[in-house]
Amino acid sequence: MLALFGFVSLIALVAFHTLIAGVATRFFRLRLNTSWGSVVYTLVLTPMLLLLSMLVFAGVLNVGAGIDLGSPTLLAALLIGLPVVLGATIDYLYVPSPDDVELPDTE
Repeated sequence: MLALFGFVSLIALVAFHTLIAGVATRFFRLRLNTSWGSVVYTLVLTPMLLLLSMLVFAGVLNVGAGIDLGSPTLLAALLIGLPVVLGATIDYLYVPSPDDVELPDTE
């Protein structure tokens, strides 16, 4: 039963990290006016943010307890690499570009 709870909590953490990565990617695309700036910030700062989150959730709160993936590298790839790729893919493919969205005039 503990392994089942660990698996479900690990999947929930991957989903939460995907949400964080998607929001961070969108934030960088909205705030930076350069063509490569948002890509560089997404590939550098988002994994740092997810690493801190992974250390808090997997270390302090013991999310994913009872699951043995074989190596810590696989756990890091599952909790950092996969969410960065999924979050950026969702933002670039399924959310309209910031240039396509019309904002109301503020006067």
